Amino acid sequence: MPKLKVDGTEVEVPQGATVLQACEAAGKEIPRFCYHERLSIAGNCRMCLVEVKPGPPKPQASCALPAADNQEVFTTTPMVKHAREGIMEFLLINHPLDCPICDQGGECDLQDQSVAYGRGRSRFAENKRAVTEKYMGPIVKTIMTRCIQCTRCVRFAEEVAGVEEIGAIYRGENMQITSYLEEAVTSELSGNVVDLCPVGALTSKPYAFEARPWELRKTLSIDVMDAVGTNIRLDARGRQVLRAVPRVNDDVNEEWATDKTRHAVDGLVRKRLDRPYVRRDGKLQPVTWDEAFATIAAVDHGGSVAAVAGDLVDCETMFAAKALLRELGDAKFEGRQTGMDYDTSSLAAVNFNTTIAGVEEADAILLVGTNLRWEAALVNTRVRKAIKRGAKVFAIGPETELTYQVEWLGDDLSILGDLPEAVTDAFGKAERPMVIVGGAALKGAHGAALGLANSLNLVRDGWNGFNVVHMAASRMGGLMLGYASKGGIADLHNAKLAFFLGADECDFTKFTGFKVFVGHHGDRGAHHADVILPGASYAEKSGTFVNLEGRVQRGERAGFPPGDAREDWAIFRALSDKLGKTLSFDTLEELRAAMALDCPDLATLGLKMFAWNPPSLGTTASGRIEGYPIKDFYLTNAICRASPTMQRCSAELIHGESFAEAAE
Repeated sequence: MPKLKVDGTEVEVPQGATVLQACEAAGKEIPRFCYHERLSIAGNCRMCLVEVKPGPPKPQASCALPAADNQEVFTTTPMVKHAREGIMEFLLINHPLDCPICDQGGECDLQDQSVAYGRGRSRFAENKRAVTEKYMGPIVKTIMTRCIQCTRCVRFAEEVAGVEEIGAIYRGENMQITSYLEEAVTSELSGNVVDLCPVGALTSKPYAFEARPWELRKTLSIDVMDAVGTNIRLDARGRQVLRAVPRVNDDVNEEWATDKTRHAVDGLVRKRLDRPYVRRDGKLQPVTWDEAFATIAAVDHGGSVAAVAGDLVDCETMFAAKALLRELGDAKFEGRQTGMDYDTSSLAAVNFNTTIAGVEEADAILLVGTNLRWEAALVNTRVRKAIKRGAKVFAIGPETELTYQVEWLGDDLSILGDLPEAVTDAFGKAERPMVIVGGAALKGAHGAALGLANSLNLVRDGWNGFNVVHMAASRMGGLMLGYASKGGIADLHNAKLAFFLGADECDFTKFTGFKVFVGHHGDRGAHHADVILPGASYAEKSGTFVNLEGRVQRGERAGFPPGDAREDWAIFRALSDKLGKTLSFDTLEELRAAMALDCPDLATLGLKMFAWNPPSLGTTASGRIEGYPIKDFYLTNAICRASPTMQRCSAELIHGESFAEAAE
C-alpha cells in the first residue's frame, strides 16, 4: 500500500488508488467535474490539478495520476491556485448566464466551484458559442450551451446503463454531446445523467421550472416501484411531492434510481381517492366514514374473510389487516395477486440470498425466466459489473436485450434438467456460482430451480448462489407476515368478505363475495369494489418494507393524504371498533411493537439471513416460457398508470409513438 504526503500529512492508500483519492483520505477537498468514483477516469476537465514531487514542475491532474510511495502532494500552492483559476476561466468561456432560470441553481457544482476556485471576473470578450438543444426523450431536458464536455453522461450510459446512445461529435471547440441520431435515450436509467451532470446541461424535463431546492422539504423514504428497495429522498412543497432522488446505499442501489422511481411521483396527485364510497344500485356513491364502516359491518360473512395485499403496501398495513381479520373468523391471506402459488414454507427458497451487492462477486450466472432489466434494473447493473470481472452469463427464456452479452439456451424449462455442457463446465469451475429465478419460471419450475442448488453446488461456506427475483415491494414483507395461501389466490375467491389492500392487478371477476378496497388510486381495484376506503400512498405514511434480499427498511412520511383519506393501518384500527373487535394498538409505535412480536424479523432494520432449508419439490420442469411478467416497464402499478410522465415514456419508448416538440 503506497504511503505519501499530502500537504505534509502522511497517508496510506490501497494499491491502485489515485492521488485525488489520497488527497481525500487526507481530508483535502479537490474540485472536479469529470471525475466520478463510480465511472471510469476521463481526465478531461483538469479542475483537479495539484502539484506533485517528484515530478515535472507543473500542475498535474490528480484524478488520473496513480498514488505512489514517497510522493509529496501540494493542493494549496500558488501554482495550483493559479492553474485552477485558469481552468475555471476556460470552462466559463461559453457558459451562459442562466443561473436565474436554470433548474440546477442551488445544487450546481459549477456555481459552487466557480465561487470557491474562480477569479471572480472574466477576461474574455469574445463571442460565446451556442449549441442547439438535443432531444433525449421525455425524461432528460437538454440545454447544451451549458455543457463543459465532462462526459459523465457518456460514460454512465456506456458503463452503467449499458445503452451506448449518448456520445460526442465534432472536435475541439465544436465538440457537442448528443444522443444517437438525436433520438430518445431508451435506457430505464436515463434520469441518472441529470444527477451526474455538474453544470445544468442535462436537467429533469418533468421537474423543469417547478421549484428551487431551498423551497423543498426533504424526507428519507424507500421506493416501491420494484422490489429492490431503492433508498430515495422525497422532496415536497406543501402537500405535493415534486421529485424523488436516490440516496447513496452501496448495499442496495449505490446512488442510482430507475426512471420509474424518479418520475412516477406526478401520479401521486392524479386519480386519487379522497373520500369513502359505497356501491348503491350499481353505482359508487360518496359517503361518510361511519356509513362506509356500517355497510361493512352489515355484511353476513360467517367468518369467511380474506385479504389480498397489493404490490405497494407496507408491512404495517398488512399486519393491521391480518390482526383484524383473524378476529373475524377463518381468515385467508395472499399477496401474489397474479396467481402465483409457489412454495413458501422456506423463505430462503424464495429469497435473493446472494444479496444485491454480492452479485458483483459471481463468476458464473444462470438467469431462469427473468427479464432482469425490467424486473430489477439495479440488480441488472450489478450483473454488468460481474461481467467486467470475468463472469459468464447464461439464460433460459425468450431472448431479450439485457444490455450485456448473454448465451441464450432456449425457452424450454426442461433445459433445467439437462443443462448444456458449456453451462456445467462454467459452473464446475466457478468459485461463486449464481442462479437467478424470475417470475416467468417460479410458478412451474420452482422445484427444478431448487434442484440446481445441489447439482451446481450453489450453496457453500460463505456463499449462497440461489436467488429469486420478486417484482413487488410488498412481496417479501408479505411472505414474512404469512400473506401466502397454499393454493394461491384461488383459495380466496369464495370468501364472503374480501379486503383488497391496494391490490389492482388481480382478477376481480373471480371473487364472489363482498369486496372492500383500501387504497389510494381510483384504478382497477376501486372500479370493482363494493366499498372504497381511501388510504395513503407510500409517500404519505411511515412504513416498513422488505426488499427482495430480505433487507428490512423504513420510509418516512413526506406529506398527508388528500381529503378524507387516512393512513391504512388507522383505517383498520377504526374499523375494528365498529366491528366490535377492537385492536390492541392505538399508535404506529404500538402497532410496530405488536408486529415485532408476531414477526420478530421485522423488529429491527437491516438484512435478515434466512436458514437454508429448501423444500423438496421435485427436480423436473416442462413447458415453454412464453413471455415475462412485466409487459410494460413504465406502467406496472396504479401510481405509474396515473402519471403523465410514465404514460409518455410508455408511449414513446415502449410503443414507438412520436411526439412533436414545441418548435415543431
